Amino acid sequence: MSDIKTFKFDKENFCEIKEYHFGSNWPAVYLLEDGKEIYIGESTSVYNRSRQHFEKEQKRKLKNIHVISDEEYNKSAALDIESQLIQYISADEKFTVQNGNKGLSNHDYYDRDKYKAKFELIWKELTRMSLVQKSLLQIRNSQIFKYSPYKSLTDDQIHIVQNILTILKKTESETIVINGSPGTGKTIVATYLMKYLLETKEYKNMKVGLVIPMTSLRKTIRKVFSHVKGLKPGMVIGPNDVIKEKYDLLIVDEAHRLTQRKNITNFASYDAVNKKIGLGKEGTQLDWILNSSKHQIFFYDKNQTVRPADIDTGAFAKMPAVRLILSKQIRVNGGEMYIDFINNFFDLEFSECNFEEYDFKIFNNPSEMMAAIKEKNSEYDLCRVVAGYAWPWKTRKGAEFDIELGDLKLSWNSQAVDWVNSKNAINEVGCIHTVQGYDLNYAGVIIGPEISYDPINHELIIHKDKYEDFNGKRSISDPEELKIYIFNIYRTLLTRGIYGTYVYVVDESLRKLFIDASEDRNFT
Repeated sequence: MSDIKTFKFDKENFCEIKEYHFGSNWPAVYLLEDGKEIYIGESTSVYNRSRQHFEKEQKRKLKNIHVISDEEYNKSAALDIESQLIQYISADEKFTVQNGNKGLSNHDYYDRDKYKAKFELIWKELTRMSLVQKSLLQIRNSQIFKYSPYKSLTDDQIHIVQNILTILKKTESETIVINGSPGTGKTIVATYLMKYLLETKEYKNMKVGLVIPMTSLRKTIRKVFSHVKGLKPGMVIGPNDVIKEKYDLLIVDEAHRLTQRKNITNFASYDAVNKKIGLGKEGTQLDWILNSSKHQIFFYDKNQTVRPADIDTGAFAKMPAVRLILSKQIRVNGGEMYIDFINNFFDLEFSECNFEEYDFKIFNNPSEMMAAIKEKNSEYDLCRVVAGYAWPWKTRKGAEFDIELGDLKLSWNSQAVDWVNSKNAINEVGCIHTVQGYDLNYAGVIIGPEISYDPINHELIIHKDKYEDFNGKRSISDPEELKIYIFNIYRTLLTRGIYGTYVYVVDESLRKLFIDASEDRNFT
């Protein structure tokens, strides 16, 4: 049974820690705090570690030390609980966390499930002691937790970070492109790198910026940085901001959403930036970043290019760069098998769909799917319905709803920024531009009438007249180009759900194809 014992953090009380049963020769986790700041650590001798901390000015100002101990603790368990507490307490927002994020990794060990259960009890006790204020479920659903630089990394992610650091040490200037499919943790690695570099002696004097092209996600990450010691919201910038300063390193998340001069809303301001840095009208946001920095790290997925304004995939393919791959799936419980199933489906190649632990269902009735998502939302929260851009946005002109599917009448998202966390989101339908880059617990995906299946010719057909994103199709003359964008939209929407994805397909032939491809096992 885990126990939490509190001591005053001063020299006069160190002897009490030494005399405590778990204070000097047993793996334990401890919290040092003063009501505003907190440091979380682990040691086999909290007594010795306390004396060391007291020699450092930043730690000496802290007032209390809470020792978390258990007869069943071992070194691996203590390290794991320490890592979890750093992640959760940083997202709880009651304290500013003093910890760095070096060495936070996600490793399995013997009987780990038992210690996960112990962690739940520790959190309840910390709540009773008023040391934390939110439930674990609230934190897990928060964007601050999902994108925290304190997230423990997988072996795959650690390998990427190590490669990046080696490259930065060896070269004066370098471009790195990290390819990763949805759910491989590209944003997690990006935020982790920002904190790691800025607290490491070799890199802390570098001028580093995190570029996020999408306004909504950029706002979310700025909020995350506002709660992390050593990071500032101003370090998170948009592509237009990069020309204001010269950077040693620019880290670019969702790099596939950088834009080119095509189907954009303000050509004049775009041209003004190109002129300012000596480029012609053909200059792109990719060029701006290359022009403004010595080193660049691009987190990229060509299959998430969803509109003509997005940077041409050929620009990344041709660019001289070190290329690394993030392959381990960490978002979707269906794992890489589910991601492959979705990616291959739109190429009409049907791969194995034996993702037993993933709740994947195809619905014959859209109202039933909507009801199922609402039911999941009452259990998990952060469950949303999303759709392809196949219905005009009539509510912007005063209409009551936008999407009509039989008796079901729905409206598009009423706000563009951080829609997934808005109050009425569960009653609305999100478009691609509001959910790309976000995680959902469950996603209900409506595949609209702009895509159908011809069973005679075994072909997916795109109906341009039923695709309603004006900027998404304006100036496109090649039908194959539009097909790629629309397929990428659905690949992205269908890979948002952590625990499950529910699907309703408007076209009956395409719905039947989905059912046949998934072996009829999840049809309702």
